[in-house]
Amino acid sequence: MYNWSAKDLVFTRKNKSGKSRVGEMASKPGILTDWPWKPLGSFKYVILAPWAVHGTYQFIAKGPSERDFSYFLIFPFLLMRMLHNQIWISLSRHRTAKGNNRIVDRGIDFEQVDREGNWDDQILLNGVLFYMGRMTIPQASHLPLWKTDGVIITILIHALVVEFLYYWLHRALHHHFLYSRYHSHHHSSIVTEPISSVIHPFAEHMAYFMLFMIPLFTTLFSRTASIASFAGYIMYIDFTNNMGHCNFELIPNWLFTVFPLLKYLMYTPSFHSLHHTQFRTNYSLFMPIYDYIYRTMDQSLDTTYETSLQRVEDRPNVVHLTHLTTLDSIYHLRLGFNSLASRPNSSKWYLWFMWPLSLAFMVWTWMYGHSFVLERNAFKKLKLQSWVIPRYNFQYLLQWRREAINGLIEEAILEANQKGVKVLTLGLLNQGEGLNGNGELYIQKHRALRIKLVDGSSLAVAVVLHSIPKETSQVLLRGNLNKLTYAIAHALCARDIQVYVASKDEHEKLKRSLDGKYGGNLILSRTFSQEIWLVGDGLAEEEQKKAPKGTLFIPFSQFPPKQIREDCLYHSTPAMIAPQSFDNLHSCENWLPRRVMSAWRVAGIVHALEGWNMNECGSMMFDIEKAWEASLQHGFRPLALPAM
Repeated sequence: MYNWSAKDLVFTRKNKSGKSRVGEMASKPGILTDWPWKPLGSFKYVILAPWAVHGTYQFIAKGPSERDFSYFLIFPFLLMRMLHNQIWISLSRHRTAKGNNRIVDRGIDFEQVDREGNWDDQILLNGVLFYMGRMTIPQASHLPLWKTDGVIITILIHALVVEFLYYWLHRALHHHFLYSRYHSHHHSSIVTEPISSVIHPFAEHMAYFMLFMIPLFTTLFSRTASIASFAGYIMYIDFTNNMGHCNFELIPNWLFTVFPLLKYLMYTPSFHSLHHTQFRTNYSLFMPIYDYIYRTMDQSLDTTYETSLQRVEDRPNVVHLTHLTTLDSIYHLRLGFNSLASRPNSSKWYLWFMWPLSLAFMVWTWMYGHSFVLERNAFKKLKLQSWVIPRYNFQYLLQWRREAINGLIEEAILEANQKGVKVLTLGLLNQGEGLNGNGELYIQKHRALRIKLVDGSSLAVAVVLHSIPKETSQVLLRGNLNKLTYAIAHALCARDIQVYVASKDEHEKLKRSLDGKYGGNLILSRTFSQEIWLVGDGLAEEEQKKAPKGTLFIPFSQFPPKQIREDCLYHSTPAMIAPQSFDNLHSCENWLPRRVMSAWRVAGIVHALEGWNMNECGSMMFDIEKAWEASLQHGFRPLALPAM
């Protein structure tokens, strides 16, 4: 049974349980749905290797008169297309995170991210077909750089033939038989990204390829083809495809005022976005003329277009201020590589080949002196954003860089304060005690701040305390002393749990902080027999080796310790599972599992939801149990303890 929902503006289908599934994938996958090289995984690019190597060899080995420049350029052209698509991906995500000119005000989920992970398959397909065409069609070799008549023929055939045939092919794909087997895979993405444009089953891509080959084959067989007509036409398709799915409006309205007929020859992102939300309108490829002719133009196009153009940048209620970590962390950001940003941080072999680019990014970030918006979220009544300080972990450790980094953090705080942000959380090393006194530096310097600064220490401590198994009578506390270390030691001693400390200096400092209270529960010990280890920064690998078999390591640091023991258990850094209603949750903390947020970040959200009118930075700490109970009431859940 198929239902139309005017409220949701999407095509839905009820499954066997009776629940409505929005924009579901192909319910009856047709033949040739999967790509032929799917079993190869990330090694699929090897199918191009023989041609790429041969093309390069003949270009180098043969003389100028025998070289086939067009053959040699195929592989670089494919790489250029990938770079072009990646630029669109990064630009779209940055713009939609900021909010200005955004069209559909919804986020995307991990199901869509995974489904669109194979966006490069269509480039790979084009490469295979181009190479095969060059081998089998004599006119496809030794193409000249430019032929004016071929460029004109390509433009005319696209406008008069390709656009017309695509319109009717597209309408046919919306018939239930083809839609349920093929095209619904594309329409699963209600909120589109640039790469949504090429997410289709293999058979559907072959149909599109045959359509787009009409002008190219025409120029080949009429001997008017050139490198410019081939490359220009394909780049036109890529550009307009990406633009139409980018989910932010960028075509100025003055363009249609000056050139009124242009509305029939060029679509806008708003035009195609309506096709994904309304389903039965706006079928045209890039030129809307056939929707006007056959009266399938969406009546709300002008309103949607104007509304998107007028949409201003979001004013968030909560900002999480984080920073870059390792050199390759730039690729793990939501603005970076899709396949990396949507999964917990892990090293990939191919990143080793990108060290020159990583170093170039490092130099650029060193010169770039401003935080930038990474992602947006929505939860209950709050608008949330994550901002990034363009500095890496190692830069925070350089004494001579601290003043500059504090300047960047201070600038971000003042900007957030000016925008009316209620709460700003200091993530990772932005709240370093040695850097800014856990954020107290900014409170002391700007006493008139309306924004509340939160370091999240109370909730981080609460998560650690509630991660300790019940009936625990003793723990080992290891790591550098900081605000969390003292708070954890105080709370455990107050609960009559014995806290063992291996360092005499740390034991004395902790004991002085207890001020005579519960001192009997703080014990100096050189043994490592405790089965519960609470570990912070500075835990050496040699110390881990001293832990007895089956020890549970519970970190209270921002970064998890390196796991070197297979016979021990490692819990996550202080973190909580976000509610399902948390919109568009992705990757500014991508070392954590999906839908898991650090306690420091959750603390700021809870702070804003509860309306607590106080800072939590410097020596100030909110009530631990109150922060814990409030987070649970708002739907955040603790992570389960690991099992051996």
